[in-house]
Amino acid sequence: MIFLKKLTWEAPNVAKRKKMKKVLILCTGNSCRSQMAGGFLRTLDPELEVFSAGTHPAERVNPHAILVMKEIGVDISSGKPRHVNEFTQTGFDFVITVCDGAKEACPVFTGNVKHRLHIGFDDPAAAQGSEEEVLAVYRRVRDEIKRDFTEFYQRNISML
Repeated sequence: MIFLKKLTWEAPNVAKRKKMKKVLILCTGNSCRSQMAGGFLRTLDPELEVFSAGTHPAERVNPHAILVMKEIGVDISSGKPRHVNEFTQTGFDFVITVCDGAKEACPVFTGNVKHRLHIGFDDPAAAQGSEEEVLAVYRRVRDEIKRDFTEFYQRNISML
C-alpha cells in the first residue's frame, strides 16, 4: 500500500506581507498625551511601530497619566520621555502632534514623513483642584485620545 501525503497550499497572509507602519506622536513634554496616544495605538495594533517624543521632554511619564491608563488596562508605566531630535533622521508614515505647543515647535523632519497630522487635546497636566478633580480631567482627556486615535487608526491604518 502506498500512502501519499496530501499537500495543501494556503494563500500568504496579506496582513503579514503589509509593510509595518511607523508612527511618531509628538507633544511638548512627552509625559501625558503622547504617551497615552502611543499606548492606545500599541493596544489597537501590536504590529505598529509607535514612538513618542517631546520638544521639551519631562523627566518621567506623568503618574496621573499612568494611573488613568491602568484603570482601563493599558500599561504605559515603562514609557520614557524622549526628545524629538532622536527621530529627525528617521522616516515615518505618520507624524502626529497632540498639543498646540508641539504643533508650533515641531521640527523639520529630514526623513521620509508621508503624513503630518494634528490631533489636539487639552493638557491634563495643567489641571488644578483636588486629586479627584485633577483625575477627572485626565480621564476626560484619556477618553478623548482613545476616541480620536481609534478613529485615526480605523481611517488610516486598519484598512491597509
